Amino acid sequence: MKNFNRSIIIASLLVLVILIFPTLAWSHSSIKNMEQRHNSQMSPVIWVPGSSADQDRFDDIFKTINTGSHVQHSVLKVEIMKNDTIKYTGSIRPNDLQPFIVVAFEDNSDGYTTIKKESRWFNIALQSLVKRYNFNNFKAIGHSNGGLVLSFFLEDYNNSDEVHMTKLLTMGSPFNSYEDSLSNKTVMLNDLINDRSKIDKNLTVYSITGTEDYSSDGTVPEASVEAGKYVFQKQVKKYTQITVTGTTAAHSDLPSNPETLDIINKNIISKDTKKKAPPAPTLDIKHKHEVKPNTRD
Repeated sequence: MKNFNRSIIIASLLVLVILIFPTLAWSHSSIKNMEQRHNSQMSPVIWVPGSSADQDRFDDIFKTINTGSHVQHSVLKVEIMKNDTIKYTGSIRPNDLQPFIVVAFEDNSDGYTTIKKESRWFNIALQSLVKRYNFNNFKAIGHSNGGLVLSFFLEDYNNSDEVHMTKLLTMGSPFNSYEDSLSNKTVMLNDLINDRSKIDKNLTVYSITGTEDYSSDGTVPEASVEAGKYVFQKQVKKYTQITVTGTTAAHSDLPSNPETLDIINKNIISKDTKKKAPPAPTLDIKHKHEVKPNTRD
């Protein structure tokens, strides 16, 4: 009987040891990742295209920015599929503190329902990127509905304790859909206004409006873009509305408008690139593959 009890005790101790070691290893790994994220100097600029646009939407803009700068920004493209799978293409150079990351969606159709789904998909992509690159902050640029996707992300998913958006720039984003009067607030705009208190108060926001005929950029009414003030004004640290005009102020031309690019270069892209981030072995993604995220909302 004594031998039997001794065997039970020994077996129990072995099981306990087997359970403890993986837990300790996971805890150590988790702490190490948090330390790396806290100390990270990387601050990507994440670009989100509008409806019907894919991950190649900003290619010409990236060439223009890189041609006019002594700092060459890497370009990584992320596409979220309808089944939550992620496709990566491109690469981020080691020690690139401010890479450009495009987050696009397989379902890029227009409409409020799709925008809400895309904000959830954006969060899935962001969590995967943070896990892979351990950055703790980022800037974001959204064209058209891409600006709405980022706005709903800020209200519904953003966890500023883990990673926070420091600056947001929207271009021709229809906060009030295609309404040309601020007195007619859509369901989408009212939803954004109702949850505006969830937006990080330390955020800086720039909203760019294009005017092709003094009231519209040819697609989105100026009043709809202006409606963004009801979402951000007196909620964030700084909210600035900017109107651009000229032959390249039409809706589809806004991202490549010279004045828009000047605003991006001066207000979104950081000029502090002297510090060197420690190289990470997983930073260089040169092949196309899919990743199924482990974390779901």
